[in-house]
Amino acid sequence: MKVLAINGSARKDGNTAILINTVFEELNHAGIETEMIQLSGKIIEPCKACWACGGRKNCVHKRDLFQEIFEKMLLADGIILGSPVYTANISANMQALLERASVVTDMNRDENLFKYKVGAAVTAARRGGAVSALDAMNHFFMLQNMFVVGSSYWPMAYGQMPGDVQKDEEGLNTMKNLGRNMAYLLKALDERR
Repeated sequence: MKVLAINGSARKDGNTAILINTVFEELNHAGIETEMIQLSGKIIEPCKACWACGGRKNCVHKRDLFQEIFEKMLLADGIILGSPVYTANISANMQALLERASVVTDMNRDENLFKYKVGAAVTAARRGGAVSALDAMNHFFMLQNMFVVGSSYWPMAYGQMPGDVQKDEEGLNTMKNLGRNMAYLLKALDERR
C-alpha cells in the first residue's frame, strides 16, 4: 500500500511538510509506503477548460508537473492533501491542482478514477481559516467517491514561521491520530478486496 501526499505550501519543508511527515510516521510504522510531492518553487497552471482530457484519464497540457502528479495520485491507495491557510483558503497551487484533477475525473466520470481511495487533509494556520482550507481539500475527496479520514480534532496546527507547528502539541497529536486512523482504514479496505 502507498500513500501520496501533496504539499501545496510555498515553503519547502515548512509547517505543512512537518504535519504531513507526522502523519507519515504513523503510516510508516504500520508498514505503509509514503511519498511527498512538494509544490514549493513550482507552478501548477489553472484548468484551461478545453475538455480534451475526456477519454484520456489525464490532462493533455504538459507545461507543468500536473500530469506526473495526477498519475501518482491514480496509483496511490491513499492521498494526503496539505496546504497552509492563504486568505482563509488553500494555496493557489493546491487550488489549481484540485480544479484540474476534478475536471479530469469529471470528464472521465465512468472510470471512477479515485473511487474507494482514502483521503486526508491537513493544514497549518497562523490564526484562522483552517476549517475553510480543510473543507476545500475534503470537498475534492468527497466529489471523487473517496473515503475521508477523521481524527480526534480537525487536522490542523497553529504556526506562522517554519517550525512553529512543533510547539502545537495538540495539533501534532491530532496528526498522529490521523495517521493511525488512515492506516487502519487502508488495511481494513485492503482486507475486503
